[in-house]
Amino acid sequence: MKAWLTGLAPALAVAVTLGVAVAKLPPAPPMDPAKAEEKKAKDAATAAITAAQQAKAEDKVAARYMMEQKAKGKVVTPQMASNSVEMAAKAKEAASKVPVAQPAPPAKPMAAATPMAPKK
Repeated sequence: MKAWLTGLAPALAVAVTLGVAVAKLPPAPPMDPAKAEEKKAKDAATAAITAAQQAKAEDKVAARYMMEQKAKGKVVTPQMASNSVEMAAKAKEAASKVPVAQPAPPAKPMAAATPMAPKK
C-alpha cells in the first residue's frame, strides 16, 4: 500500500502542474479574415485530397478481394460503383480554389562596399 501511494504522489503532482500550466495559456489571437478564408480553403482542399486517396485505396482493396474470390471460384458482384475518379475530380476542384501565394518581389542589389581607409 505504501509503495502504491509513493508512486501515486509524483503522478498527482505532475497532473496538477500540467493542469495549472494549461489553464494559464492565453487565448489564440483572432485571425485576419483573409487569412481565415485562405486557411479554410486549404483545409477543404486537404480534406478533398485525403478523401480521394481514401477512395482510391478502397477501390484497390475491393479489386484485390474480388480477384482473390474469383481465383477461389466464387463470383462477387460489387455493391457500389468505383468513386475514386469522382473524388479525384473533387480534389482537383478544391485545390484550384486555394489562392496561390504571390512570389516575393526581387530584392534590390546591394551597393558596393567602399573600402575602409587604413589606420595610421
